[in-house]
Amino acid sequence: MTGVTRIAGGWRAAAEAGAGRWLSALLVVALAATALPPGARAGAASAATPSKSAKVATVPTPAAIRAVPERPVEPVPTLPPPRVYLFRGALGPLFSTGMDRLAEKIEKAGYWASVYEFTLCDLIALQVAKNYRQDQAPIVLIGHSMGGLCSVRIAISLQEQNIPVALVVTVDPAHATKSVPPNVQRFINLFLSDNILGGGDVKPEPGFHGHYASFDMKDHDEVTHINIDKMEDVHAQLVAMISQLSQTSATADADPVQLRYLVPPKVAVELWDSGTAVAVRPGETLDQIAAAYRIPLWALQQSNRGLAAQPLVPGQRIILPRHLQPQAANQPPQQASEAPVPVRR
Repeated sequence: MTGVTRIAGGWRAAAEAGAGRWLSALLVVALAATALPPGARAGAASAATPSKSAKVATVPTPAAIRAVPERPVEPVPTLPPPRVYLFRGALGPLFSTGMDRLAEKIEKAGYWASVYEFTLCDLIALQVAKNYRQDQAPIVLIGHSMGGLCSVRIAISLQEQNIPVALVVTVDPAHATKSVPPNVQRFINLFLSDNILGGGDVKPEPGFHGHYASFDMKDHDEVTHINIDKMEDVHAQLVAMISQLSQTSATADADPVQLRYLVPPKVAVELWDSGTAVAVRPGETLDQIAAAYRIPLWALQQSNRGLAAQPLVPGQRIILPRHLQPQAANQPPQQASEAPVPVRR
């Protein structure tokens, strides 16, 4: 055997010995792996051979993401439908039939209404309080002549029991009618100041913070104590007011401004609830403001006496009459450039 042959044989023997050792090591590893539980084998394989799928598996799938429930929208709380109590004056079945007509219109609109003689005033006051304790329905009191006196009298009785009154409307009430108590949220007086049968210029008590509006119709020759309770346009406005009452808050952030108007001849009366103050813009005049807010100029002049004879100053506060609207009570009107067209009642 030559030297070269011996060297080659030595290399081959070394290679075979090394291969044998590696094969033995692989067999030991394989046997150890088969002895592990399945979960451990999978973990070992993952650790030994990281893959893209292993990284993606850590991201939650859409099915694994729990949907977050949306908060339910809470409905705007509303009050029960109002109860409307109407009162005739003296010889009511003959002269205060407008109260009966108005009650029919209110019932036709879907609301509870009942008409009484003013002579039953104290008895009905007990029933009004009892009904309110049962259902908390807003109380509306409307009366003509002595019936107007009765309406305020019942409101005073309810004040002593801490019961609120949503709306009181007096139609040419008797002169002896007392002042409006502070439990009344909205008060409207439509009267003839020069009339001896009615003519009650009813004013609020000190501390009254509700909405107050007074409308003197003495310059309307066509209006008398006998027919003032039968005015169709007034009926329509009152029915609309009552129909919105359950959705209309009368709570004021600031004291509403009281309104007192002498309605000019041949002008239809518009039953505003109260006044609110707005700031004058540079260059504005009363005429421009009246046109922008769709308010009669006479009404703006009467609620801002003395301003017509002098220029308005920017930032100056003037009083605008307003209607309370559902879910928007006591909000100042928008500025003149954004003023909406009001709904005429």
